[in-house]
Amino acid sequence: MVAVDSPELNRLLPEIYDELRRLAASALRREQRGHTLQPTALVNEAYLRLARSPGLQIFDRKQLLALTARVMRQVLVEHARARQRIKRGASPLRVTLGEDMAAAAPPFFDLLALDQALERLAKLSDQQVRIVELRYLAGLSVEEVAEVLGVSPTTVKRDTAMAKAWLVRELGSNADAG
Repeated sequence: MVAVDSPELNRLLPEIYDELRRLAASALRREQRGHTLQPTALVNEAYLRLARSPGLQIFDRKQLLALTARVMRQVLVEHARARQRIKRGASPLRVTLGEDMAAAAPPFFDLLALDQALERLAKLSDQQVRIVELRYLAGLSVEEVAEVLGVSPTTVKRDTAMAKAWLVRELGSNADAG
């Protein structure tokens, strides 16, 4: 177990920093052109937020990746909201969900709409939201997600399919309404 402010975190972070930066770069590549946030800034902001979390404990590399993915999502959403406030009436920031989700969905989603949909999904299944974050933001495999959440790979696959269908339907109905 690693407390965020411990020397262990300082040992663990360099081991996964390059991986976090690749994940951040991947997340930013899926967004609309002209995004001003850089991968290094996204990783650093996520780390600073984790480091400021009192009493937060990290058990292993995978849990750190999972927590960082959730925080990176929060940072991206806050950044999108700030950009919308600055540029009233500008088109929303858009992001893809991932390669295997792209086949059943439009190539891009409004990041704010996606975040709102994930918040609505969390009321139905927090586990499905965590799976989406771990699979598509942290880039973990089905087996790694199963290990982090303490569930079977079959459960991860089933919940991924359910979350995907729910999000496609939800985001599609919001696009139709807008």
